[in-house]
Amino acid sequence: MSNSIFRTKKIDKIIADAAANEEGHSSGLKRVLNVRDLTFFGIAAILGAGSFSSLGGAVFSGGPGVVILFIITAIACAFTAFCYSEFASRIPVAGSAYTYAYASFGELFAWIIGWALIMEYSIGNIYVAYSWSDYFTSFLDKCHMHIPEYLSTSYVEAKHAVEGASTNKDLIAAWNMAPVIGGLRIILDLPALIINFLITYLVLRGVKESRNFSNVMVILKLIVVLLVILVGGYMVFSGGLTSNWTPINDAGIKSFMPNGFSGVMAAVSGVFFAYIGFDAVSVLAEESKNPQRDLPKGMILSLVICTIIYILLTLVLTGSVNYRNFDGVGDPLAFIFEPQNLNIGWMQFLVAICAVVAMTSVLLVFQMGQPRIWMSMSRDGLLPSVFQKIHPKYKTPSFSTIVTGLVVGVPILFTDKTFVLDFTSIATLFAFVLVCGGVLLIPRRGKEAGKFHIPFISGQFLFPALIIGAIVFLGLQTHNKLGTGYFSELLNGDFKDYSDDKILKDKLFFTTDIAKLSTIIFWISALLLSIFSFIKKYSLIPLMGLITCLYLLTGMTKSNWIWFLGWLSIGLVIYFLYGYKKSKLATNI
Repeated sequence: MSNSIFRTKKIDKIIADAAANEEGHSSGLKRVLNVRDLTFFGIAAILGAGSFSSLGGAVFSGGPGVVILFIITAIACAFTAFCYSEFASRIPVAGSAYTYAYASFGELFAWIIGWALIMEYSIGNIYVAYSWSDYFTSFLDKCHMHIPEYLSTSYVEAKHAVEGASTNKDLIAAWNMAPVIGGLRIILDLPALIINFLITYLVLRGVKESRNFSNVMVILKLIVVLLVILVGGYMVFSGGLTSNWTPINDAGIKSFMPNGFSGVMAAVSGVFFAYIGFDAVSVLAEESKNPQRDLPKGMILSLVICTIIYILLTLVLTGSVNYRNFDGVGDPLAFIFEPQNLNIGWMQFLVAICAVVAMTSVLLVFQMGQPRIWMSMSRDGLLPSVFQKIHPKYKTPSFSTIVTGLVVGVPILFTDKTFVLDFTSIATLFAFVLVCGGVLLIPRRGKEAGKFHIPFISGQFLFPALIIGAIVFLGLQTHNKLGTGYFSELLNGDFKDYSDDKILKDKLFFTTDIAKLSTIIFWISALLLSIFSFIKKYSLIPLMGLITCLYLLTGMTKSNWIWFLGWLSIGLVIYFLYGYKKSKLATNI
């Protein structure tokens, strides 16, 4: 019996256990997915709430320059996708980052990742359900069918709108018109609850049914999104709207980044949320026909396709309408075609339909991912055995699927979109960091035919050179703009209040205490990684994935970190009360 909280599970053991489960009549999953299916699942997860909802807030924060953040995030996700693919090829079982962490960092980190992934899949789906409801009710309004405001919004949003004297008429109406029972206003997002129930039922029925439904939705929304790009792009150039790409900032200067780079970085939660989902493909390993070949292809193809679409969409949005007009806009793709903007009514109607379809497919993929994470944790003894129960007819993790539906459905009654968005993004980035770091810890292997292998590029000299070069460049830019004073303070950790210094915000993003601290930690981590990469001769790709994800974490706010660390604390309590003692590695089962 091992008492170490860092006990690891050997890769051979993980694969053997999965094979044993597959042979059993009661616990085997159907292998029905090919490369096309996996790519479509990836697109279904990525191209949804990010493009149809959170993109509006990102554009408002960063202006046209937010496209740079999309590229940075795509690069980080690309490096991460390579790391996921390497693990998926070595460990072709359900579990995603949780299973990968178990094989590299050990049990404690595996539990932390499994617990954090609840925030990505389940909590993230709450945001998608809210966004789906917004577009669905908007679509019904265009069809002259109206759902009362108090049945199409969350209680928290309505309450905050009243307390903050919001100008949002729908939220104020929801509060004022809601029936009162026992002193409590009855305000709930009924469409969000209904779609969660329907998706949970569909996922319970089986992966084959979900696959067919998802593929049809992906094709439909790709057609409409491409139409938005073509029609919107044509209107931008034909209408002479390209000047919107360099709007006038507060200083009266035309700029691609009117709010500076700090404004671009302020959009990191919304932009990163747009990419959440490509890793969800990895949880379908045990339902893939050839996971060691097809999973990597599905992840990388879906990521490349969606990155190109996001860049084009951002340029179309910021070209069609001045970025300042996206304040509070939850349906940006439909917004640009409204009468006061491009004034194309049929496109506005079509986008509303597409958004409902797009976010239905996102709900589907995320709702499939979470039960398979819990199933893997249950197999390892970290959760009760009921979580790995497979439905005898549908061959899906039935209990875990139902619990996932409850985890998504119940919080819809007392949360709001802003909270859920920030909560989800930081948890996913944390998981990405551990996956990239995990690849560095597992030994390199020889090439095997028919399996994905992460290209090996030695980072022994190149990675330290990149980090040192970045530090020198930062120092020179700081010296040129601000003189030597601030850079010496950066090195000494003696900070002053530069919150009103626009140049400093643009170059170093130290706008809050948490930003100062996270940036210091980032550079310390970069230097330590440089030292280890030189000594251990680490591969460059996982190093770049690790450092870019750590960089994106510097854009998270203080409240993000407080909620995230609080959630992890609850998870650790559960682990030490149950998982630590019941783990199969602890009991030698």
